[in-house]
Amino acid sequence: MSESKKNSPSVRFVEVAPEYAGQRIDNFLLRQLKGVPKSYIYRILRKGEVRVNKGRIKAVYKLKAGDSIRIPPVRMDQQAPAPRLSEQLRSSLEQAVVFEDERLLVLNKPSGMAVHGGSGVSSGIIEAFRVMRPDEKQLELVHRLDRDTSGCLLISKRRSALRALHELIRENRIDKRYLALLSGSWRKGQQNVDMPLRKNTLQGGERVVRVDAEGKPAQTHFKRLQRFKEATLVEVELITGRTHQIRVHSAWLGSPVLGDTKYGDAEANKRMREIGLRRLFLHAHQISFRLPGEKRNLTIQAPLPEALEDLLNKLNN
Repeated sequence: MSESKKNSPSVRFVEVAPEYAGQRIDNFLLRQLKGVPKSYIYRILRKGEVRVNKGRIKAVYKLKAGDSIRIPPVRMDQQAPAPRLSEQLRSSLEQAVVFEDERLLVLNKPSGMAVHGGSGVSSGIIEAFRVMRPDEKQLELVHRLDRDTSGCLLISKRRSALRALHELIRENRIDKRYLALLSGSWRKGQQNVDMPLRKNTLQGGERVVRVDAEGKPAQTHFKRLQRFKEATLVEVELITGRTHQIRVHSAWLGSPVLGDTKYGDAEANKRMREIGLRRLFLHAHQISFRLPGEKRNLTIQAPLPEALEDLLNKLNN
């Protein structure tokens, strides 16, 4: 990547190198302007202060090799300091790594931690790992998990790996399996849901997802693993990957994920709280895919957190 200064010493012109082709301009800017809030990035895009080949572009624009990007000056007061990590947090995140090679790492993401900063959260897991691994200059989230969901989270360490994994995601060639504890005792062994989902924003600004005929196609496969008196443990396979898909589809079935305060059953949640459930019982326990050049699938599992294992043991007694 080459840079030159034109007209103003504080305006930068960046030429896009081939390895960044296909990346969205908003994500590219987040890396170029480290520490700058996402809201500021989107503001300068909307105002046309960022130009590609002298023209205005939207946040979804995908870069091409050789594109010339005008990046406006960024005031120092717009830049947020790098997150300060406690030794306890560093240690817990390092221990949460369940797989790592030269191309990517897979984390057993803790429940309650955001994957990235924004929406009222100053920083998340990706910002933490950039502090923890300063020599890794290309760390990027491959996908996202809801803040309250735990389990397998992919972080790429090479731009080539990110491109390859995004292509696998687009082609539905990444197998994602979740464990979820649902309200109610299922008699059926398996259930398939093929219902479109649509994002909505309520008056207070809260984002919710609903089953809606005009929404985007969404498919989820539920497989019963164990029945309890008032709950069912299921393995969930995502055929598509929409926002809140498992939570909305399970609620549509009449068996919401236990611990879900947005789409769940308040009474069922209260009963589970009394025996120790303090979080959403949704865990990405396995992910499987084959990277280019490999002969076999890479399958990675993230153990169920101890608190959820303890709950299942209580339900068994």
